[in-house]
Amino acid sequence: MKHVFSRGLPGLMLALALGTTPQAAPALKAGVFEPAQPAPEFSLQGSDGAELKLARYRGKLVLLVFGFTNCPEVCPTTLATLAETRKALGADAAAVQVVYVTVDPERDDVTRIRQYLGAFDASFIGGTSSPDTLAAMRKRYGVAAEKVARPGGGYGMSHSSSVYLIDREGRLRAMMPYGHEAKDFVHDLKLLLASK
Repeated sequence: MKHVFSRGLPGLMLALALGTTPQAAPALKAGVFEPAQPAPEFSLQGSDGAELKLARYRGKLVLLVFGFTNCPEVCPTTLATLAETRKALGADAAAVQVVYVTVDPERDDVTRIRQYLGAFDASFIGGTSSPDTLAAMRKRYGVAAEKVARPGGGYGMSHSSSVYLIDREGRLRAMMPYGHEAKDFVHDLKLLLASK
C-alpha cells in the first residue's frame, strides 16, 4: 500500500512506501519520489573554496540538508546522524557526499560553515550565497525557512528538516524526515548504491 502526496516540488509526487509485497524490490525507509526526476541544480559558494554544484558529485549519492550553524538541536542532531551513517558505511562512504546549505546567510559565511561541519565530518561540504539565491533554491526544493525572534534578543531560524537523497545520476530519489536513525540512512544508501 502506498500513500502519494505532494511535498513542495512542483509536478513531483512523493510516495511514502509503507510496505512491499514479496515480489517487490526492497523499500526505502524514506519517502520516495515517484517518478524520480532531476534534482534542481544550484550554484553556491562552497565551504571548501570551490563552486558548489550538484554536478560536482555526479557518480556519488548526495545527502542534501538545509540548516544553519546556530541551530540548537535539529541541525546538530541531523549532522551527527549523517556522520554516524558514513562511519557505518565503511568503504561505501566514499560514494556518499553530504551537502549542507545554510538558511541563514546573514551569519553563515563559508569559514563559519566549514568550521561547523568539520566538528561532525571533514568530508561534509557546505554552501551559502545571497539571500535571494538561497531563497530561490529553497523554493525549487520545497524548503521553508523563516526568522524567529528569540526572547531576550537575537533570532533563530524555523526551517524544513528533511534530508534529500539524490542518486548518482543526479535524480531526487527520496526524502528522509527528521528523527530517523543512522541505520535507516545506511539501509537506504546501500539500496541506492546497488541500484542502477
